[in-house]
Order: sequence, then structure tokens, then C-alpha cells
Amino acid sequence: MGPQQDRSMANGTAAARKEAKVALVHYRECQRNHAASIGGYAVDGCREFMASGAEGTAAALMCAACGCHRSFHRREVEPDCDCSSTTSG
Repeated sequence: MGPQQDRSMANGTAAARKEAKVALVHYRECQRNHAASIGGYAVDGCREFMASGAEGTAAALMCAACGCHRSFHRREVEPDCDCSSTTSG
């Protein structure tokens, strides 16, 4: 029992470290090709994803501006920056 408890505690600590780092994600312009079925290329011009519903619902994954799923929008992740530390050099 002892070794199993040690592993679970180590995994819990690693999970806590993962949760501490939260990156900010933005969904930008829509990249859905609306003319793919006819062999062309046409985008709708939607510049940024706006959720249609509340967070946690199915409607939150649909864009209110263009009606596309969130996965069609370019994902932009802001890096987690620890700006409190200074480096001297």
C-alpha cells in the first residue's frame, strides 16, 4: 500500500502543477472554405469568434457572427508569462 500511495501523491502534485499554468486562448478569424464543394475558395469575413451561448453549453461552440463551429476559427494562445522576475545580464 505504501508505494501506491507515494505514486498517487506524486501524480496529484504533477496535476496541481499543470492546473497552475493557465494559458489565455482567443479564437480569431474564421477560416472555413464555403466554396469547397464547388472547387473554389471563399471565406465569410468573420474576424473573431463570438460564442452564441453560455460557457459549458453546446451553443457556446457556435459563432454568433457567422454560424460556424469554433474549430473553424484560428486558435491563438497567449503564452503564460511570468513577468514578476527580472533578469540581470
